[in-house]
This record gives sequence, structure tokens and C-alpha cells, in this order.
Amino acid sequence: MSDAVVSAPGFWRIARRPRWIAALLLALGIAGGFAALGQWQLERSLESTAEDTRDTETPVPLTSVAEPQQVMTTEASGRLVTVSGTWAEGDDLVVTGRLSGDDGSGTRGEPGDWIIRHLVTDSGASLAVAVGYGEVGAGIPNLPSGEAELTGRYVPSESPQVSDFEAGERTAIAVAELINLWASVDTVYSGYLVLDEAPPGLSTIAAPPPEAPTELNLLNLFYAIEWVIFGGFAIYLWWRLVKDEQEKEQARAADPEGAGPERAEPEPARSAGREAAQTAALD
Repeated sequence: MSDAVVSAPGFWRIARRPRWIAALLLALGIAGGFAALGQWQLERSLESTAEDTRDTETPVPLTSVAEPQQVMTTEASGRLVTVSGTWAEGDDLVVTGRLSGDDGSGTRGEPGDWIIRHLVTDSGASLAVAVGYGEVGAGIPNLPSGEAELTGRYVPSESPQVSDFEAGERTAIAVAELINLWASVDTVYSGYLVLDEAPPGLSTIAAPPPEAPTELNLLNLFYAIEWVIFGGFAIYLWWRLVKDEQEKEQARAADPEGAGPERAEPEPARSAGREAAQTAALD
């Protein structure tokens, strides 16, 4: 019996058969596809850690990076821009509950009220401008009027918040709210400008350069690992199928007639044997 087992084909002999070679190629193709998906997910998980290579500190014309009535793009967000226009009289507003801004030290600054003005650009579009901040409750000081040449950081609009408008309390710089408060609006920019130098009577709002996000996207990283596991399972499944085939052929070689050590006699034969034994005992 041992000689029969030894003569049974080995694993690699079975694996070299055409059907199993084809199965291996299929498994490798599936594993390759899973590996490609894993690499794609890994690249996505690392995108959020990529350094922001934009030159955000060289002022460019606002019209070169943004257009009125258009959503803010990544290219425009946080850029230093220049813009010229005319101040709209009577549209100055106070936004309360604010801080002076993060100057880059990690602190959010000291409490203050921000003064928001309405600039009508040379092209006739409306732009919200945070010109500076003052002490809480100090109100709006005397500010320049007429034409203006401005430089500042262009940042996204904030979401509207519940405010007590009747009491003059506004806590968000939301363009969607401002256009309902200004006297006249044609087209409007979706973001607002933070001046790099406040006018007399106000302090400059700190607006540091934007920082690239550094948090690793763990969900995409998990998906990448998951696809790699799936690819490994495809190869394991091929190995397991070949191994099962080898074990079947070894079993057939060890017991070519299918008798096996546990093969029992047919039931009629056992009954006949018992009857013969009983007859002999009576005789």
C-alpha cells in the first residue's frame, strides 16, 4: 500500500497539467486586478498627505483665479489676490463673536468684531471684504470710501448660521446672507477677501497661508489592504484546489479497487453468515 502512495503524482506534477495551469493564470489575473485596485486605494489614501505646491503668497489678480457666480476652486482658495473697485455706501456690517484669527502660532486669536464691507469690482461684481477687526461692541469706525485697490487672501464663504439680525448680531460671513442685506447686487463672488492690512481704526485679521491636510485617509488604506488580501486568497484558492486533487489521486492509488480498510460486507452476506452459525450450533 505504501508503494502505491509513493507512486501517486506529487503536487507540482498535478499543478503542471493544462487545466491547473489555466486555473493558475486565471488566479494570477484576478490577483493582479485586486492588486491594481489596492494600489489605487493606497494612492487615494496618500493624496490627503500631499504637500500643497501652489504659490499662494504671490498676489495675482482675482479675475485670474475666480469668476463671479462660480464655486470656489482649489486653485483659488487661500490665494493672495489683488482687486480694484468701489466701496458700496451703506452696506458695511459687523460680524460678532469672532476672533482676531490664527497668526500661524496655533492660537485662534483674541475676541473682536469683524467689519465686513461690500466692494463692487471694476467689472460690476460684488465681493465681500473683511477689512479688519475691532474691540467687541466698538461698532464701525470711519472708513475710506470711493475707489479702492485691495490686496488680501481669498477664502471660502462660511455657512449661514442662526443669528439675531434684528439686534444686529451676525456671527458668520456667509455670502448667501450678505446678498440679501446689501442694497444692490448684480453678480457676486462665492468667497470673501481678508485684507492683508486693515484701514486706520481697525486691526488686521490674521490670515496665514493654507496648510495642506496631513491626516492619512484610513478608510482608503483599509480598502487597499483588503484588496491585497483578496488577491492572496485567489492564489490560495488555486493551491487548495490542486492540493485536493492530489489527495484524491493519492487515495485512489492507495485503494485502487475502492475497498478500503473500513469496507463492510453487504448486509445479505452478513445475514447469511449469522444463519449458518446458528444452524451449526443447533446441530
